Amino acid sequence: MHGNGGSDCTCSAPVDCSAPDASGALEDAYEYDIYRFLDGERSLIARSYIDTPSEAHFLSIDVAGESRLLKDADLLESLWLFAQAQLRREGKLQLCWLSGRDNGYEPVPADSTPLE
Repeated sequence: MHGNGGSDCTCSAPVDCSAPDASGALEDAYEYDIYRFLDGERSLIARSYIDTPSEAHFLSIDVAGESRLLKDADLLESLWLFAQAQLRREGKLQLCWLSGRDNGYEPVPADSTPLE
């Protein structure tokens, strides 16, 4: 998936699960998509669980190989706007971001939503 100004997106679909019990059943299994939105040396990481297809959570940003939590200023960047637009096109209408503040995930602010 390509955006304007050199932004790009890749998606993978890992599954995390517990070891099988004695009967071979998995106690816990989490299937999700990981999105990596790329623009030069910056990449924005988001996750969407298969069982909640209308939700996505922005987890972190990598800048020049260094991963960190998102900051308020990141929510104004063109990569952030591209990522939101791409996820919304895929039906992810409930977007949150991991701020690291007391409440953990916060809804994406309305004033950072791209105009379409």
